[in-house]
Amino acid sequence: MVQLYNLHPFGSQRVVPCRQEPARFCCGRDALFVAGAGGSCWVEAFALREQGGCEPLGSFATLGPVRRMAHSPAGDYLVTIEEKSKATFLRAYTNWRCMSAGSSRVCVRMVGHKMEESYSETLKEQMSIVEMPLSDPPLCISCCPVSGDLLVGCKNKLVMFCLKYLVINQNLTVLDFERSLILHIDNLIPAEVAFCARHIAVTTELEVLILKLELVQQSADRTEQCAHRGSMLEKPEDEGPSMPTLQLELDEFIICQKPVELLGEESKLCEIPITLESTELPTEDTKSFQVRYLLFRRFTPDQSPFGFCEETKLHSLQLLPIYQTDHEETENKRELLSLFCFFSLPHVGYLYSVGKLVELISTYQYSEKSEQAVLTPQFLHVITSENLQCFTVRCSAAAARDEDPYIDTTVKACPPVALDVCTLRMQLFIGPRAICHFKNHIILLTKADTEDITERRKPTRRMLSRKADSIKSRTNSESEPGWNLYIINTVPTIQLYREMVDYSRIYENVKTESCIHLLSEAHLLVRAATMDPHFLKSDEKEELLKAFRESCAFLGDCYSRFDTTDYHLALPYYRMSGLSVTEVLKRLVSEGDEIQTYERGFTFYLTHSLNEDLNEELSKESANKVLHILCLADPVQLPHILCSPCMRNVCPLTAVKYLQKVEKIMPSVVVTLTKAFMALKMGDLTMYEHEMGSYKETALACGFTGQPKLLRQHKEGIVVPTEFAVHLKEMQPGLLVAATVALHENSKIELEEADTFFKILCGNSENTIPQLLLDFWEALLVVCSQEEIVQELLLRVTSQYVWRISKKQLPETKPLKTTEDLINSCNHFGLIFPWVTSIMSMGSPSDEDYHEDISKLQSLLCSQSVSIAPALPVLEPLTEAGNVGLTIHVLCSTRLGRYEEALDQLLRRCPAAAVLYAQYELKGDNRAVWWNKLLPELCQRTRLTGNDCPVLISSLKETLSVVAMELELRDLLSLLPEDGTAAFFLPHLLHCSQRRLLT
Repeated sequence: MVQLYNLHPFGSQRVVPCRQEPARFCCGRDALFVAGAGGSCWVEAFALREQGGCEPLGSFATLGPVRRMAHSPAGDYLVTIEEKSKATFLRAYTNWRCMSAGSSRVCVRMVGHKMEESYSETLKEQMSIVEMPLSDPPLCISCCPVSGDLLVGCKNKLVMFCLKYLVINQNLTVLDFERSLILHIDNLIPAEVAFCARHIAVTTELEVLILKLELVQQSADRTEQCAHRGSMLEKPEDEGPSMPTLQLELDEFIICQKPVELLGEESKLCEIPITLESTELPTEDTKSFQVRYLLFRRFTPDQSPFGFCEETKLHSLQLLPIYQTDHEETENKRELLSLFCFFSLPHVGYLYSVGKLVELISTYQYSEKSEQAVLTPQFLHVITSENLQCFTVRCSAAAARDEDPYIDTTVKACPPVALDVCTLRMQLFIGPRAICHFKNHIILLTKADTEDITERRKPTRRMLSRKADSIKSRTNSESEPGWNLYIINTVPTIQLYREMVDYSRIYENVKTESCIHLLSEAHLLVRAATMDPHFLKSDEKEELLKAFRESCAFLGDCYSRFDTTDYHLALPYYRMSGLSVTEVLKRLVSEGDEIQTYERGFTFYLTHSLNEDLNEELSKESANKVLHILCLADPVQLPHILCSPCMRNVCPLTAVKYLQKVEKIMPSVVVTLTKAFMALKMGDLTMYEHEMGSYKETALACGFTGQPKLLRQHKEGIVVPTEFAVHLKEMQPGLLVAATVALHENSKIELEEADTFFKILCGNSENTIPQLLLDFWEALLVVCSQEEIVQELLLRVTSQYVWRISKKQLPETKPLKTTEDLINSCNHFGLIFPWVTSIMSMGSPSDEDYHEDISKLQSLLCSQSVSIAPALPVLEPLTEAGNVGLTIHVLCSTRLGRYEEALDQLLRRCPAAAVLYAQYELKGDNRAVWWNKLLPELCQRTRLTGNDCPVLISSLKETLSVVAMELELRDLLSLLPEDGTAAFFLPHLLHCSQRRLLT
């Protein structure tokens, strides 16, 4: 792997025209602040331009020399730690931009000071200095780029000031601060702090601690101190005296603790207890926090690979936020996506992700001892005693996965977070001392020693070219020739991307992994640029998106051409590139090269792309080329590829030749069916019949599950039956239905998709059901075991039977199964009850035309499968349809347990079937209906009609025979009518009496 790609990330440089030697400097949103060295008590402000220009804005006096300074993008204020008379002061400079308008008025006030109306009106035109007194001297500071809150590090504690926006009147809003929280940290003297989105990072000389403040619920009427102490590491009994005792006894020794790395939940095991003290005045919006430990790491001085070094200490602590990029946001309303923490030892830098997951992403080994480093979303810039070094970073790769956890699929991909870091450039400078970052610029302070100034005149020591129009002001040049403050322009993303791509071609045929590595770097470079919050408004937006797609295409080429373990990545990268299959073929297939070999990545891309329903049709030439490639590289895929909608223009004769080669290697039903498909395309029915005759119909039906696209394909999201399906509909509808059932049972087609398939195949409108679809539903009922689908199918077939019977609509084709076939093969169709047959025997001859649908419907209702309640609305149209309607009505009443209602319907409309119904249905617990309902009803109806209705008399006699066998004589007598003819009832009374005597 190439570790140093000698690229050119640095462009031109300009000199900042400072009046005094800089000691401290920092960047704002569009400004540079420079504090003078020595006893200087001034801060100069410069406007920074996108192109690298630098214009003085003015300067303002400070209380004393500036020891630390930081700028907050939120609130646009500058905060400093200043020293005067051996005392340190914390001050915030707000509304400083009024200096550029020529105003020299300054207002100094204490934090939280209430401003009077007359006094505050003048604040529009003057700079405000807010002094923030502390009980302990401030050591370090950091501003949150999201909220603008300020964090101050003091001995054994961190103090948080919340940024407040005070609305004085309609035209004036003033910044103020409120000391809201103190984190008491025992035995810790912070060297640096970093603060971002309630994440706090703090370093001592050799320890790093990262915390997160989490909101907890709290009542509004009181504030609550929330103490959160880390568990102390248990000490063995023989560990000896504690650290203070050791320090007293061994004053002349250096005690080094063991190096430790604790991530996530484990980090609370560090020996650093934290107590939170809320200092806000209680209000309804009072917030209470608790601390969650994210990372603790301790180093030892001898960890440097260059041996023991007394100067080994941490530096350049930084929290880098990356924001959501899916929608435009204002500067103050960005949504945090990922957070990264960087810190460095003299010879090693460490980059951690501390957002959703706490993990070490990259480790950076420097060639020389580092002075300072600055992290950006695209690069890590490090200064050593003689060099400005530029390293690649993995922040965009980690953030992409935070934004989309499923990015590593066949649709999307991103280079891995663990990709090796490399050095893009080592640029020679004389005496680099400090560095900071502004958009695509690096601000660099150099300070040369006397011998370096002599060396600088030698031609071998070259720096970047200066702009002629930016020559340094020479007021102090004679007295202070050894320092310079430069604005170094990093080249535009597109320019560096092009250089990376050109550079990668060196390794194309020599070092495969290096080529992929460099193209991955180029991809991440562009991806990082597209994740910038200002990307949506950028002038380079279209050019960056084009470069992003192009980089995906280059990576797709690599994984297709090279024999790599990650060959499958060719597919997602080509998809992200937006290239069509035809365009990819042109990139990778050499014209007229018959001996060209094809790697796994290319065939993986081809097979997966063509097996999906793309809205792309390959030309005949391209389709035949694909056949040739796959026959050489992966012949097993040929039958599946030939069924792709993309291959509609393929030459069938050529396809059959290739399939015959595959069949010799591994014959299968799918190969045979594909050959039959090609034969149909050629119009060769003899060949078609020969192929279809090779297997039994059951095997053929199952064979379609191996490749459903033989029957149906998708075009622009719509199901399209193939020529094969059309032919089977006409010649072998039973095989077509069986194949579709097999597809459904193997989860290759959904029920709704099958409905659409048959409707389109049979040319029916959306609202009409073709007979072939009904055949499919009936066949599916035979094999389906999913209760939910079974109930849906039962309702569908019931509805179709009812519709045909009520509309007197005959099927357009002959049904594949008769009622008898269904009863014998499907347990959802039951034997038709004798009383139903009896009623139907008295029906009209017109019912004979729809006998099959009627009997299927009755058979369904005679089984126990159909849920009657949801079926009642479906059956409603048949309730008045003569004897058919009567049978349906009575069957439903019976299934619902309404036997008396069923008898009423029969006695009213078909009394001849009443006794037969009772004999079949009134059993067990329902036996009492004989004498409680049927006998009284028959007696009453016979009395009203007299001897004119022999059917009723016959039914009454049958009923009396049954009742006489069931009841006691006394109970039978109580049921008989008082006005009845004794001779009629006497035989049944005698029979009941004799049965009693016999028992």
